[in-house]
Amino acid sequence: MNTQIPNWLIILGGIGQIFTALIYPYIRHKVFDWYNDVKQLKPLNQEIAKTYGRYIQGLNFSFGLIAILIPSDLKNGTTLAVALTGLIAAYWVGKVATQIAYYPMYQIPQKPIFKIGSYFMNFLFTLFAAVYSWLLVSNISQIL
Repeated sequence: MNTQIPNWLIILGGIGQIFTALIYPYIRHKVFDWYNDVKQLKPLNQEIAKTYGRYIQGLNFSFGLIAILIPSDLKNGTTLAVALTGLIAAYWVGKVATQIAYYPMYQIPQKPIFKIGSYFMNFLFTLFAAVYSWLLVSNISQIL
């Protein structure tokens, strides 16, 4: 099953991942009022929460940069390509599964921009999960 995944799709996914990293602080602040919630935690737990937030932001940015700079290497069928696309696919599939399983029970502010934004972000997360899963399967099929 050696399907040709276009570089433009991988690059588009990379741009989207960088976008999610850049928009992340705005969403935490404006949509979720995250900083006020974090202030209610003990100081160590505040730092842990902030650190995890930075990890998420850093991973999204890094995955996007990799996709933009070396899209051909992400689909060349090497064991490193399998490992990296597997990691990124697991990250985004896990994100989508978490969105479906846990987030519907919470309310986001009902302003139209936030409602449209939530659909757009869910579309992006699903796109990332699909593209990297496709890359993973394609890479594995090249090895077998």
